[in-house]
Amino acid sequence: EVQLVESGGGLVQAGGSLRLSCEASGFAFDDYAIGWFRQAPGKEREGLACISSDGTTYYPDSRKDRFTFSSDNAKNMVYLQMNSLRPEDTAVYYCAADYLGGSNCLRYNGMDYWGKGTLVTVSS
Repeated sequence: EVQLVESGGGLVQAGGSLRLSCEASGFAFDDYAIGWFRQAPGKEREGLACISSDGTTYYPDSRKDRFTFSSDNAKNMVYLQMNSLRPEDTAVYYCAADYLGGSNCLRYNGMDYWGKGTLVTVSS
């Protein structure tokens, strides 16, 4: 069974930092693209960072320098380090996977599997 479980969200004050984690299980980690997405109420789901099945990391053209993606293949884990958080970063953050996904792994409608999400709330 394919499972993706996010953790690390919570309430943080503006200017603070959070490190989100996504644990993948039930599939061959190296055969999938895995990415981080977020969605705030009334807004389109947004790709933040991803790693393709060949191991290349991608960020959107509008990359937020405050956010950094990393992975640990031995642990089947991916992470999103978020620094200098702002109230506008408040959203549900999701981990998603795509079998043999490539450079299009920032597109949410191409991802096959999703975690339940973890809520990040940034207070002013």
